[in-house]
Amino acid sequence: MSTGLASLLLIGSWAAVGAGPASAAAPEAAPTSKAPASAALIDAMQRDFGLTRAGAEARLAAEKTATATEPKARRAAGSSYGGSWFDADSGRLTVAVKSGTTAATLDSVRETGAAVRTVKYSAHQLDATKARIDKLDAPEGVSNWYVDAEASSVVVGVVAAERADNDVRSFLARARAAGPVTVQETAKAPETFAAGTVGGDPFYTGNVRCSIGFSVHGGFVTAGHCGGAGQGVSGWDRSYVGNIQGSSFPDNDYAWVNVGSGWWTVPVVLGWGTISDRLVRGSAEAPVGSSICRSGSTTHWHCGNVLAKNETVNYSQGAVHQMTKTSVCAEPGDSGGSFISGDQAQGVTSGGWGNCSTGGETWYQPINEILNRYGLTLHTA
Repeated sequence: MSTGLASLLLIGSWAAVGAGPASAAAPEAAPTSKAPASAALIDAMQRDFGLTRAGAEARLAAEKTATATEPKARRAAGSSYGGSWFDADSGRLTVAVKSGTTAATLDSVRETGAAVRTVKYSAHQLDATKARIDKLDAPEGVSNWYVDAEASSVVVGVVAAERADNDVRSFLARARAAGPVTVQETAKAPETFAAGTVGGDPFYTGNVRCSIGFSVHGGFVTAGHCGGAGQGVSGWDRSYVGNIQGSSFPDNDYAWVNVGSGWWTVPVVLGWGTISDRLVRGSAEAPVGSSICRSGSTTHWHCGNVLAKNETVNYSQGAVHQMTKTSVCAEPGDSGGSFISGDQAQGVTSGGWGNCSTGGETWYQPINEILNRYGLTLHTA
């Protein structure tokens, strides 16, 4: 795979083995009541976001509050709900509400603690537009599309060098006919992050290396593009772990592997010495705008922000739906690793563009979708 583009992969979740070469630090202690933040995590937040220690602690606490507020605000908005996002500047969840909504409904949303912004379209209308675009056959010059609640539009990403291509122009014309669309240029097309055999803390299918995602009872989850159902899987030491029990790619990008033969699972994500290994305590979904970190066998531990949800990403192998976009970097071999916010599992790395030297964007498949698809239970502390 080309290292010039950061592909979508699942990165960083760890299915424990008897001994692992990269896990030097012991799992951290239980989080405080304010926020699930160890001193090392606060240090990482200061480094990656340019925050003070107090600012990092306040942001994590505010994000935890926003995560709890979102479902209540959504219910209060009802059919007028237009989406939501975390505003790092104000430290609050912002909820978009369709213009024309009654004052009583707006007050009900504000009573949940969320800020309110009126927009032109409801989330239902925008989701319907995206669903119509999902049915179109996208050329390679179209990189992705997603609902942007803040812009109240479906944003379609187009590779800048391909914007004048006839197939791209034709796709954009059909997309605009489907509903409100905004075009955004991207530098490169996304691709997956699987890699050839190298050292680290990986798992292998043949000579392909990926990263283990989150532990579930009986196995672990990872990226679907790392291998097909029935394939054997070996661990970092090349000993047999199990087999891929289910896999989907493209359309989705997830898989799960059963664990046996002396291997077992623990609710931990590797911190790679950057921070203490993270205990996983649940899978509450973080809002757009939240900070998020990932762990992977190539580039280890990196953090960024959640940029968008329910995004369709157009790989050369085909489109993958319901992805979450982040500003976190990744590189080949990080595929399948964990994305985690605080102590809450978010998803497995799929692909993206860029690298961890110059930056980029990475998408992940949400963990709760994977658990529901295969009837799995997340292994939590």
